[in-house]
Amino acid sequence: MKLVIIVLSFLLTAVPILGETFTNPVLWEDLADLDIFRVGDAFYYSASTMHYSPGAPILRSYDLVNWEYIGHSVPKLDFGAKYDLTNGLSAYVKGIYASTMRYRTSNGKFYWIGCIEYGGTYVYTASTITGPWTKSSTISTCYYDCGLLIDDDDTMYVAYGNTEIFVAQLSKDGLSQVTTKSVYKTPSSIGVLEGSRMYNINGAHYIFCTRPANGQYVLRSTSGPFGPYTVKELLLNIATPVSGSGVPHQGGLVQTQSGSWYYMAFIDNYPGGRTPVLAPITWGSDGFPVITTANGGWGSTYDYPLTPHPVKAHTGTDSFSGTSLGPEWEWNHNPLATKFTIDDGLNLSTASIASNLYAARNTLTHRILGPTSSGTIIMDYSSMQDGDRAGLALLRDTSAWIGVKNDGGNFRISFWSGLTMTSTWATASTGSEVAGATITGGKIWLRIYADIHPGAGKQGRFYYSTNGQTFTQLGNLTMNNQWQFFMGYRYAIFNYATKALGGSVKVNSFTVNAPGLTTTNS
Repeated sequence: MKLVIIVLSFLLTAVPILGETFTNPVLWEDLADLDIFRVGDAFYYSASTMHYSPGAPILRSYDLVNWEYIGHSVPKLDFGAKYDLTNGLSAYVKGIYASTMRYRTSNGKFYWIGCIEYGGTYVYTASTITGPWTKSSTISTCYYDCGLLIDDDDTMYVAYGNTEIFVAQLSKDGLSQVTTKSVYKTPSSIGVLEGSRMYNINGAHYIFCTRPANGQYVLRSTSGPFGPYTVKELLLNIATPVSGSGVPHQGGLVQTQSGSWYYMAFIDNYPGGRTPVLAPITWGSDGFPVITTANGGWGSTYDYPLTPHPVKAHTGTDSFSGTSLGPEWEWNHNPLATKFTIDDGLNLSTASIASNLYAARNTLTHRILGPTSSGTIIMDYSSMQDGDRAGLALLRDTSAWIGVKNDGGNFRISFWSGLTMTSTWATASTGSEVAGATITGGKIWLRIYADIHPGAGKQGRFYYSTNGQTFTQLGNLTMNNQWQFFMGYRYAIFNYATKALGGSVKVNSFTVNAPGLTTTNS
């Protein structure tokens, strides 16, 4: 009987319940350039963050569909002064992209590897997935769009490159390069290949590459990690599971405990960003993977890979309890740690004197949950000083905010719009007030409702309340859905000075509701 119970328990955790399905995207949040792998019963997901800090978020799932944030691989963007957003310097659309993460059984360490600004590659390690993570080494070669393989003999390899694909062999500790070799030159008939992920599957080596942003190709070698490789198209212009979005591409392969294979890709889904989509994979007689399609395209729904395993919801209220932020939060550039505290609320002291939101330090961001949702903060503004601005923004290369201005001791609720960037991410316009009203009382509720369905003309709507029950709309923003900024729109909590430091606000809570609230709380 004990054996029967053990076998039944394994089956319940290793196979899906008949009839249970999921809908793509598995998580409608901006989580691009993903890498994915499994350790035991847990799946881990790493993504790009560009100029947001901490960088390289880590998510965990037990069923490949329900994901929760658990940490970051890069605690601080320790790559130069511009990542601190000081002295007129900024690192917008730089930083962390298309990196890789894996677990090495032989020494019990997790490795994160990524090239920063084409100038070199950084290796971070941790003994537990939630950290602490440590910058362990730098490698002079830029492993552009890289994928780490810890091979069956424990040798570590990194596949990387754009058009010409390379494989580097790392030292025994994984912290330096032994050698690197060109293994594949993409023919003009294919175009550009990048976004490498590397695998050893049944003795064959695979490099999984994307043709941005509408194709996926697979390189396969039966002669070892340095090839030679043959190539086969996995997908090209496949129908998308989300109407109006881009073609699924990039991402990686992962195998469940029961031996089934899945491909987690992402779709360009602007203005919200790039969001993950999942599909089953089978293997052809030629040793190459095949996507399980639905009506010739990427399915909008599939059977659950495993028994559904709910995790922490992406909706609800964060009251900023404890002494540290949750892993779903990231700052716009590195924060000044002395200018904020977490203590039954988020206390934000002004950290910079700035003319606009793009130059303001200590702006705290949160991904928007799609396709529609709202973010609401409760803010005590009674300790703001003359010239301070604090509130809630929709942050991207075209931005707007709703917040409180203190001008000479007169407090005003303001909707500020027209903030824009140039094509090189300098501030093009600092914007102006579109609407506002005098307020009193020292406490305000601020709300943004965001529609991030893919496509042009999608709206963010901005509201405020002085009693927490009825909300007044003060303005709206037509969000930019162009891809060049890469990162999607985010909610952003800010407090900056325009005259002198010393002021502060306390944010009592932040609440995400989906499909979203507007003028009332229901």
